[in-house]
Amino acid sequence: MLESILKGIIVGAGASIPLGPIGIMCIQKTLSKGRASGYLTGAGASIADSFYAMLAILSLAVVKSFISHNQPIVMLIGGSIVAVIGLKIFLTNPIKQIRMRIYGEKKLFGDFITSFIMTITNPGALFLILGLFAFANMNVDEHSSMSIIFAAVIGVFIGANLWWITLCTSINVFRNRLRLRQLMLINRISGIIIMAIGLFSVGKSLWALISPLLLGH
Repeated sequence: MLESILKGIIVGAGASIPLGPIGIMCIQKTLSKGRASGYLTGAGASIADSFYAMLAILSLAVVKSFISHNQPIVMLIGGSIVAVIGLKIFLTNPIKQIRMRIYGEKKLFGDFITSFIMTITNPGALFLILGLFAFANMNVDEHSSMSIIFAAVIGVFIGANLWWITLCTSINVFRNRLRLRQLMLINRISGIIIMAIGLFSVGKSLWALISPLLLGH
């Protein structure tokens, strides 16, 4: 059981460390709204990763088959969501966010939900977790005992959260050294990067959908 938890921690951290749109948004939220906002942004992704870990263990063949056959549609929806969130970040005024934080209007639950939706609509998250399961040599499937399955999923959640806590704490150290102009620039850059990732996913999914028609397949 302890081995499953430790391997799950490796999988959870490995799924979170790559600096994708969630990582960029986590940094942006930490800088503009504080460590709690940044952490909850990461926590939303942690819950989604844990959900995918459970699916990977309990119904690997069904889930993998469904996403493989519907990947363009899933990527189109997920990419659109990411692009819209990137645009929202680009247009957000960090000065207003700081004032909202001072008056206690943090809307932290919204940060959590946003990152959860971004992760759960990204099919790549499932395949990344599957690959990390193989890398960690985690021999867990639907025939394993519930205690082993639970330990593996808890490990994924712990590993992901350890990374987000580390990232938010590290970024928060530099937060008070940044001026408002620098925060505004970081906001714009973060929004552009997240939008670009989303639009790339949308473009890739649209090509997958229309290329068979154009090529006559």
